[in-house]
Amino acid sequence: MALLCMRNIDKSFFGVPVLSGVSLEVEKGEVHALLGENGAGKSTLMNILGGVFSKDAGVVEVDGIKLENHSVTDSEKAGVAFVHQELNLFNDLLVFENLFLGKEILYKTRTLNKRAMIARTNELFAELGVDINPKALVSSLETSKKQLLEIAKALDGNAKIIILDEPTTSLNTSEVEHLFSIIRRLQKKGIAFVFISHKMPEIFTIAGRYTVLRNGQHIKTGIISETTPAEVTGLMVGREISDKGTYISRKLGDVVLELRACSGNGFSNINLKVRRGEIIGLTGLAGSGASNLIQAMFGASSFSSGEMVVSGRTLKNFGIHRAMKAARIGMVPSNRKENSILPFMQLLENEYISEHTLSAFRPHIFKKREVKKYQDYKELLNVKANRHSELITSLSGGNQQKIILARLLNTNADIFLMDNPTQGIDVGAKGEIYKLILQLSEQGKTILVNTLEIPEIEKVADQCVVFYHGKIHAILGRNEIDETTVMLHATGAAPEQKVG
Repeated sequence: MALLCMRNIDKSFFGVPVLSGVSLEVEKGEVHALLGENGAGKSTLMNILGGVFSKDAGVVEVDGIKLENHSVTDSEKAGVAFVHQELNLFNDLLVFENLFLGKEILYKTRTLNKRAMIARTNELFAELGVDINPKALVSSLETSKKQLLEIAKALDGNAKIIILDEPTTSLNTSEVEHLFSIIRRLQKKGIAFVFISHKMPEIFTIAGRYTVLRNGQHIKTGIISETTPAEVTGLMVGREISDKGTYISRKLGDVVLELRACSGNGFSNINLKVRRGEIIGLTGLAGSGASNLIQAMFGASSFSSGEMVVSGRTLKNFGIHRAMKAARIGMVPSNRKENSILPFMQLLENEYISEHTLSAFRPHIFKKREVKKYQDYKELLNVKANRHSELITSLSGGNQQKIILARLLNTNADIFLMDNPTQGIDVGAKGEIYKLILQLSEQGKTILVNTLEIPEIEKVADQCVVFYHGKIHAILGRNEIDETTVMLHATGAAPEQKVG
């Protein structure tokens, strides 16, 4: 008997079907890949399992026990743990406080037994083979360690099934390997995983079986070793996806952006020149400084020394508004949940809000005009949404990311800073984003893309800037960009190139 059995699950929102007769079975100790494009129904199905949504029809059984009208608490008691794509942690609490939130260990006097909670936290981390200080503030942790903290929470709840939703989005290669070693260790103890991802190499490395959903319907369940990435991708999107590169050679303009000996939090002595229409890929191991640099360029943090010159104009001590208005810089931040979406606002409002911060002299919002622009961007980016009045949280993570991209396009910036722009976006949509980036560059837009995924840089970049320990370790020309070369520089295994 399967550990998890979901049969003929139906679900509609506001009369619109999002799941129709979907079934999923997962065996004990199995890693089962749940695949599909953004909006295919993966998260909805898992939210039903996790007790977040109620099903309209169908059967859910965990370890032979039928779950009916179950809550999140009921699901957890049955042995289901959900590690969401946007991690559900409180940054202003300590590690052990997050771990025991709502299930604190108490003395007989009903006061907190911090010593026991810290000891149990250390036990869980030892079981996972990770080194995290239980008394550290969660905001100080790297993304990879936050991910492991979420898994530790699941283990402490005696989970039988752990749902991992895009768990490797912000992890580098070594961190992914560490996560996979932990998954394999837990598999041997009989714990099963539902693995949601758009990264085919990882799916074919860790999963044993797969289930594909498309447009809210079950398409196929099969064995990973008996298929290919191309076949699975075709099932997901309903058409063949070419794996050929999208890069187009273009004539570039004059230098429009220059960094001169710039230093700040997490980076130092950065020298870089970027031309009009150029696409620069930034990469390195997580925490190497590339993301910190992009934030400073957008005015979200400050430079401690050096200067940034945009179109011949030197910017010093500037904030976000000046970067957007005076330098025409726009940004897609990393960590969509914390830095991008406005969860209690509509899709339309999330899309136009940045543009209207630049239009203080024109404070009135003309809804008809904004709806027209929203529809144009929705079509351009293939956003799967029903009404512009819906909350952005009603969309899948990938479609939320497309709304953030629409927000950037709506500002009509000349310099685009994109920090992990394809996070949570499916394989078909990624190709659309790459083509969009190249189209923007042909229009004279200058684009800096920070990503941990080297194939993304190979598809679009004119140059690749590799960071190591907060410094530029190498600037690779178009013909030098490949995964081996980039990783040698990102890990410091190759000699540092003299830059600037």
